[in-house]
Amino acid sequence: MTMQHPAKIVPKGHGPAIGVLGDRYRVLVTGEETGGQYAMVEAVIPPGGGPPPHIHSREEEGFYVLEGEVTFVIDDQKFVAGPGTFLNLPIGSLHYFTNRTEQPARMIFTMAPAGLEQMFLELGSPLLDGEMPEIPTEAEILRVIQACPRFGIEIVPPS
Repeated sequence: MTMQHPAKIVPKGHGPAIGVLGDRYRVLVTGEETGGQYAMVEAVIPPGGGPPPHIHSREEEGFYVLEGEVTFVIDDQKFVAGPGTFLNLPIGSLHYFTNRTEQPARMIFTMAPAGLEQMFLELGSPLLDGEMPEIPTEAEILRVIQACPRFGIEIVPPS
């Protein structure tokens, strides 16, 4: 079997860190580096953080909680995920997650096939090592919402 791309090692704390809607994402591997098969991101979700309800039309997402607690809503199911919990969401799942605690939560998520990480890299604000993003402004929220259709994401207003 021939390798299609070189191996990649990302030491702790390395990789581009970006702020997206108040959450901190560190891109561990991109689709460019995996032949488009998948991308992987480490996320730090501050208290109250997390994305709005949305649906992906292109990729499955997998989430593995490393630290803290994250409340996921998947279609009509609500689930509180603590360290060691893994969730896999198929394409077309209405979902969102929120950190409802007073402490940051940290998790890894994968996207297969890759591509969504490019939205984070394009729209996010670069962060220094250990830096957390500011609370998102109305302009940032609008910019992300307007870009979502280009990346196959539908934002679903809360009912």
